[in-house]
Amino acid sequence: MITRRGKMRNWVLFGVLVTVGLVFLKCDAFPANEVHALNNFREAIYEDPHLVFSNWNALDSDPCGWSGIFCSTARDHVIKINISGASLKGFLSPNLHLISSLQELILHGNVLIGTIPKEIGLLKNLKVLDLGSNQLAGPIPLELGNLSNIIKINLQCNGLTGKLPSELGKLIYLQELRLDRNKLKGPLPASNGSNFTSSAYGMHASGAKPTGLCRLSQLRVADFSFNFFFGSIPKCLEYLSKTSFQGNCLQAKDPRQRSTALCGGTPPAKSNPAQSNNKHRTVEGRTKHKSASKPTWLFVLEVVTGVIAGSLFLVAILAAIQKCKNESSIIIPWKKSASMKDHMKDYMAVYVDTEVLKDVERYSRQELEVACEDFSNIIGSSPDSLVYKGTVKGGPELAVISICVKEEQWTTYLELYFQKEVAELARINHENTAKLLGYCRESNPFTRMLVFEYASNGTLYEHLHYGEGCQLSWTRRMKIVIGIAKGLKYLHSELDPPFTISELNSNAVYLTEDFSPKLVDFESWKTTFARSEKNSGAISSEGAMCVLPNSLQSRHLDMQGNIYAFGVLLLEIISGRPPYCKDKGCLVDWAKEFLDLPEVLPYVVDPELKHFRYEDLKVISEVVNLCILPSSSSRTSMKDLCAMLESDIDTSITAELKASSLAWAELALSS
Repeated sequence: MITRRGKMRNWVLFGVLVTVGLVFLKCDAFPANEVHALNNFREAIYEDPHLVFSNWNALDSDPCGWSGIFCSTARDHVIKINISGASLKGFLSPNLHLISSLQELILHGNVLIGTIPKEIGLLKNLKVLDLGSNQLAGPIPLELGNLSNIIKINLQCNGLTGKLPSELGKLIYLQELRLDRNKLKGPLPASNGSNFTSSAYGMHASGAKPTGLCRLSQLRVADFSFNFFFGSIPKCLEYLSKTSFQGNCLQAKDPRQRSTALCGGTPPAKSNPAQSNNKHRTVEGRTKHKSASKPTWLFVLEVVTGVIAGSLFLVAILAAIQKCKNESSIIIPWKKSASMKDHMKDYMAVYVDTEVLKDVERYSRQELEVACEDFSNIIGSSPDSLVYKGTVKGGPELAVISICVKEEQWTTYLELYFQKEVAELARINHENTAKLLGYCRESNPFTRMLVFEYASNGTLYEHLHYGEGCQLSWTRRMKIVIGIAKGLKYLHSELDPPFTISELNSNAVYLTEDFSPKLVDFESWKTTFARSEKNSGAISSEGAMCVLPNSLQSRHLDMQGNIYAFGVLLLEIISGRPPYCKDKGCLVDWAKEFLDLPEVLPYVVDPELKHFRYEDLKVISEVVNLCILPSSSSRTSMKDLCAMLESDIDTSITAELKASSLAWAELALSS
């Protein structure tokens, strides 16, 4: 016979089993926030040349089969991300901190830019952080000092700046710290006081309390080389190899330190010995002694507290069951529902890289609205942008390019691209390139604008094809040719890294009041929007594979494309014909009939011109032939082409006067 008490016990046991079963039944789906964080991480990468993300399916609630993702044995959490040497180009998503069980984050050998998100410091279970050999900038976040279980940190070969945070001294399990080949400066934050004893791997205090890096008793490997640290090497770190400190500005008897000139006369580090507080230690000792023997009433209190805590835990389980019933386990981050709108705004706001944009002036929408007469003064338009003319009191005239995109279509990638584009354009400074004065970035109303200096004479295309070609004499055209060549030479060979114009044509050349050419790059958004729009929300049977637009760095490599376009542009300038005409076909095909035959070469010249210099025409012909060679590897660099044009073309007034009486006579004789 089963007693009443036995039945009761069985029912209780059954209830517990049912509860646990429900927990596993309802919550066996992979944590949605971790999948969401991984998709955010993928969104922030704007180029994936080796297709690492090709099997990352946004509809898949279980990412354990995705490339570079490793899960726990129970397949309920991501514990490791390892995507090394994949040449990924993009930013680090701050939402990685949502992967709370992550133990290893290894992204070594990519092309990550921007700053290290401070949210990485929230990964309490992280043991390995390897972001080495990227292009990260800015300071090391103080919050990395909260990685309480970290064993290895590798940030070598980046562009990190600022001082080394003393908070790293809190990482008591840290065994390996690699910070070499950055731009870190200041003293090494480490002090062990006046009394210390050495051990195999470090220094241990005997009396004075260590601070900073001297607290890292487990540290076995550290590399601070090739930075700009100054001061002396802390005694607690003297056990490290001398090569760990080379290439700095330290006061060490080592010829491998940087010269004084390279160090910029950096001052010695101020000593900051640890201050002992005997009174505090005495009080602390008493506290420990008191806690050694606990009274009975305290023991009873702890038992009661434990029972209450257990009850609360059961309540939490029931709440979790209800939560799992109500929540969806799949979130597609780039499909912005109304409930996610505010979150995505915050998410994009996180990506404002203050280091990248710190030297670029930011205009408010209100001041641009006033300058552009309530945005009524439109001087140009395309499907992707509107161009306004504006005037700032006491300042230059402005050309304001407003990017035409709805807020719901503005993806995280486009925000990252916008920031990078502003930074890229801001570093260009040449007399024959348009000068970026600043940008506008506001959320209400949604606004993204670029502000350039205004060129008052419109585009070269307008002058060549809209009946104003008569203003462009031969000498003026040659000056424009040389100016464009100088601008391209600057972009290709004098900027580091180089820069290329997305669509080089007569619409990309603006003319100032004195007809000096200014190269602009407004068309880079055309390809970006087209490809971004085409692929936004497109989900195939293999998932939403995000095909990103051309990366910012790929434009740097298209110099040969610019050179070919320059050759076509030269033909357009001297002939007055557009690059392609429905009636007359391709300009290059038409011109080839004349370029190699000196006797008919003058027929290439615009009939609107009253005179020209045959010597200049021969130089132009030679340069065009070099530009339009079928093999891009055989084309001459802009540096050499510019030298040819500058040395062999005469733009003086005397040359123009001579040309007026000789050029057309030469044409008549040849016919």
